[in-house]
Amino acid sequence: MPVSPRTSAFRPVLLATALALAVGGGVGWYSSAQAQSQPAAAPAPELVVGLPDFTRLVDQVGPAVVSVQAEVGGKPRTAPAQRGQPPQMPDEEQIPEFFRRFFGPDGMPMPGAPGGQDARPRGVSQGTGFVISSDGYVLTNHHVVDGADTVRIRLADRREFTAKVVGSDEQSDVALLKIAASGLPVLRIGDSKALKSGQWVVAIGSPFGLDHSVTAGIVSAVGRANPYANQRYVPFIQTDVAINRGNSGGPLLDTRGQVVGINSQIFSNSGGYMGVSFAIPIDVAMNAVQQLKATGKVIRGQLGVVIQAMDRDQARLLGLADGNGALVADVQPGSPAARAGILRQDVIRGINGQAILESSDLPPIVGAMAPGTKVTVELIRDGKPRTVVATLNTLDERVAGAEDGDDQDAPRPAAAAQANPLGIVGENLDAQQRSRLGLQPGEGVLIARVEGMAAREAGLRPGDVVLAVGRNDVGSANALNAQLRGLKPGQAVMLLVRRGGGTQYVTVDPGEE
Repeated sequence: MPVSPRTSAFRPVLLATALALAVGGGVGWYSSAQAQSQPAAAPAPELVVGLPDFTRLVDQVGPAVVSVQAEVGGKPRTAPAQRGQPPQMPDEEQIPEFFRRFFGPDGMPMPGAPGGQDARPRGVSQGTGFVISSDGYVLTNHHVVDGADTVRIRLADRREFTAKVVGSDEQSDVALLKIAASGLPVLRIGDSKALKSGQWVVAIGSPFGLDHSVTAGIVSAVGRANPYANQRYVPFIQTDVAINRGNSGGPLLDTRGQVVGINSQIFSNSGGYMGVSFAIPIDVAMNAVQQLKATGKVIRGQLGVVIQAMDRDQARLLGLADGNGALVADVQPGSPAARAGILRQDVIRGINGQAILESSDLPPIVGAMAPGTKVTVELIRDGKPRTVVATLNTLDERVAGAEDGDDQDAPRPAAAAQANPLGIVGENLDAQQRSRLGLQPGEGVLIARVEGMAAREAGLRPGDVVLAVGRNDVGSANALNAQLRGLKPGQAVMLLVRRGGGTQYVTVDPGEE
């Protein structure tokens, strides 16, 4: 903003003030004597003193950090599960930055890259690991060893071993390896739940094959959800520690030299470090380790709800003062949630006294519990708090969450039935269409056209399936129209919509339309 126009106008004020001080002895101002009589303000305490020196830490923990090489043959690769893998992303004009996992410079293509999911070129993927027991157990990432024919471990003293994959879990991105060695140096396990934003942390790994590279930074945030990798059961630690390809599976350490996380991903549009790195909390990893040791696989508890985040309009329609909590979009029939009486449009605010502030808080809490665990669920229904008790069952990935996505096999609209005040033109589904969509008989209405501006702006489109208006199920175009005709002019409404494999509430607010 230009300052010169104010300069000439400002000089008379200065002159007038000086004159007033000379004549009036400082009227309206503290004199020097007055200022001396005021008690001096206590200096603010130092909040940050000096910079850390990590040399002792690295000397102590470095011997327990290992290099992991996953040798890959040329045979066809088993198609991975949908969850826990970076999806095939849109072009960079749509999403310029996205989560990536890292392999070494000679390794397999990035997951989600062309050929990355169903082709295995011959080569070696490079990662990092660390020793968690002196008898040869090593921890690394699932994606480092996934699909490998041979896994080799190189210790800090240059000895090499062929490792056995004891077990690997895609959802937590944790793999447990075993080598035939004893008396190995071991990293101490820390407490990732005690981490706070601003704490110093250190990473040791093999970026680009450069063994035992050390980088440091701070914890940027804890409990981060990953919107692209679909790892709903991992509350990630976000840091600004420099992480690159080959760091995968390496330890994230606190200033005591204790492992607090496993470096797993970065957020990048170039494949390299851009200041946003993500680590799996060590308590999540060690939960997986215990199960992998015992059974070779990881099982998780399941409540049986499809949840979503709430926006301001949805919170208002549900009579809530804020958008905290997880909005229940659907309840799996026969699930613990259904047996406990949880309904669509309930808002889950807590589990066993642990607050649920965002929808992404719920899956890690429930998933960390064993099937058979009884939980107390605090929720809001119709603006009033309620408490229910549910007994968790074993996670079924098919109903574990709501995903957006197109379904290439979705039914195509035919002739439409009569429209309604929102301009959503419904079409009845036949038995074959419902079967293909995984719907029950008499469930859902296909959207044939979207004529209303508010409905289009809400994101509804032909091919979507409306399952309910609010909590009221609809199974025909007439039922949909009847529900929507009952709205007051300009009244907003929440529609439960199925698109592809995902189910969630969509708010349509016609306003003055």
